[in-house]
Amino acid sequence: MYNMTFEELSGDYSQERMDTVAKALEEVLTSALPQGCITVGVYEAAKSLNVDPDNVVLCILATDDEDVKDVALQIHFTLIQAFCCENDINILRVNSTRRLAEILGGGGGGKQSGGEPMDLHCVLVTSPHSTSWKDPALSKLKRFCSESRCMDQWVPIINLPER
Repeated sequence: MYNMTFEELSGDYSQERMDTVAKALEEVLTSALPQGCITVGVYEAAKSLNVDPDNVVLCILATDDEDVKDVALQIHFTLIQAFCCENDINILRVNSTRRLAEILGGGGGGKQSGGEPMDLHCVLVTSPHSTSWKDPALSKLKRFCSESRCMDQWVPIINLPER
């Protein structure tokens, strides 16, 4: 059992704890990518959630400062969050689509094969069909999400560190 500090009980995570969670998120994404367990894009994620919600282990919603004013995107986020909560899917919010592109694109600048930018506002991590995925970093993220929900933080925000 994980013993929480007073700051964590009050909803304030230490910077060290948040850095650990951000590192775990990066590890999960880099290990899921070669396994084909990543779905990228708001519409693609919605389709995947509709077809097989039991296979989704994590939903990541990403915004940059300019995205806050995008009403359509915020509506999509609200619907995706509601669906994930209803289906017991862990949700995280990250503060940088650019940093997410670096993690997922390996420096490709978040571009698809045709040169179009990827829609990184929503990223789903799914479990491989062949095996039950036992990733320690994923376990850390699940525990963090669970602890956050206990403190009424249903969608915790993670600041991805710059590299």
